[in-house]
Amino acid sequence: MNIENTKAQMRKGVLEFCILSVLRDKEAYTSEILDTLKNAKLLVVEGTVYPLLTRLKNDGLLDYRWEESNSGPPRKYYGLTEEGNLFLTELNGTWTELSDAVTLITTKN
Repeated sequence: MNIENTKAQMRKGVLEFCILSVLRDKEAYTSEILDTLKNAKLLVVEGTVYPLLTRLKNDGLLDYRWEESNSGPPRKYYGLTEEGNLFLTELNGTWTELSDAVTLITTKN
């Protein structure tokens, strides 16, 4: 069994939750989202994030706005919609339950 494949699947499973969490308090453009994930040691490439942002937007969880940039082309800033905030609240509860269960199972008493 390939451990790298398993690790990649685990990261992919929490990526949506992490992106929504990054956008919880403020809008951000894709490079900022990627930097935040990278700083948290969750390495993700643009080719993974762009389709996910599009899907989250199409699902009504994100919206975006364009802003001019002094250092290049306009930037697309993503933010949570009201539905996205509600969805994130649900995911937070689910994550806590899942994390507690995994810790209980994997920690030796």
